[in-house]
Amino acid sequence: MLKKLLVVDDERSVLELCQTILSSKGYSVKTANSGEEGLRLIAEFKPALVLLDYMMPKVDGMQVLKKIKSIYTDVYVIIFTGKGSETVAVEVMKAGASDYISKPFKSKDLFERIENVLHVRHVEMVNMRLRQEREELQQEIQLWNKKLELRVQEKGRELEQANREMVQAEKLATVGHLAAGMAHEIRNPLNSIALTAQLLQSEGEHDVDVQAYAKNILVEVERVDTILRKLLNASAQKSNMGTSRICLCSCIDKILEMFSEQIKRQNVKLNLNIQPNSVYIMAGAEEIEQVFTNLIGNALFEMKNSGTLSIDFRVEDNRALVHVGDTGKGIPAGNLVKIFDPFFTTRSSGTGFGLSVVLRVVKSCNGNIRVESEPGRGADFYLEFPLEKISGDDAVCVRSEL
Repeated sequence: MLKKLLVVDDERSVLELCQTILSSKGYSVKTANSGEEGLRLIAEFKPALVLLDYMMPKVDGMQVLKKIKSIYTDVYVIIFTGKGSETVAVEVMKAGASDYISKPFKSKDLFERIENVLHVRHVEMVNMRLRQEREELQQEIQLWNKKLELRVQEKGRELEQANREMVQAEKLATVGHLAAGMAHEIRNPLNSIALTAQLLQSEGEHDVDVQAYAKNILVEVERVDTILRKLLNASAQKSNMGTSRICLCSCIDKILEMFSEQIKRQNVKLNLNIQPNSVYIMAGAEEIEQVFTNLIGNALFEMKNSGTLSIDFRVEDNRALVHVGDTGKGIPAGNLVKIFDPFFTTRSSGTGFGLSVVLRVVKSCNGNIRVESEPGRGADFYLEFPLEKISGDDAVCVRSEL
């Protein structure tokens, strides 16, 4: 590639001489007889080096030099000067000239100065490119580090979540052993108590007080038995019910229909966004209904005097994504990691089994559930279920209109 040079001088003889001798050395040379023309040619020709006369009419060499260094940082300049004083040399070098040469000059001296400056320019340009590449690499490294930090944080969250789920599974397993023993040990005396109460009812048929006492006993026996069944339900490692293809949309509609009167009575606004209609998962129908019964029931419990119940449903990456949210009082931060634990409840009359059941059912479907909440801003539960692949007429799911 030819090295481009521009010679700017108001003396024609200097321009012609430089054109001849420099071209003979393999340089690509253009000339300008004024500072204005020189600046124009720099923009067009883009030379590597400008040989610039210090003394010129109108726009002198110093003015041109300053404009070159302010606009064209990769263009280097050698100053021609008829003045051999050190003052001029210092002035032009401070202004950004790479070298200067006094007139008249020898061809050999000119070649050497040009080669030296071009060599310095080459080295500095290479260094500049290396610095740019280093900066780009540093930026890439910083970007990789940020991505790595984000991945580490994400994996950390996943590990923390997996650890919580493992702890919850261990708790449920422990509860399962306890529940099985309790069910066996408690139901035997419960049966005796129930039989005795029934005998009292039979023998005290005409005694109102005996009938009332016996009825109360049977009600309490049934309550204890119900608690035992819930305990067994919450701790069961696998579903006791067979799985089948369940239409999530119809399931949600069914539970909302069950709560419709309560929603109206409590003046709760329902925001329902369920698309598409035909979405199926493999699960036990009653268990999936229990999931939404518990979540919607909990939400309504927190909004006894108005609020908004939001249910959103969409499909993404072969997963059904369901959101159930309320505008109740929310969950304290310290309780967020406990709410799926068996026996944990903040209600005076609660058993602490509802969300344990929800977690067990969702996990048995190979799904996930998480909760987000801030005190005073309600709670949001996010569920994921893998879709059951179906085709043709089987993909029809009819929803009821609420």
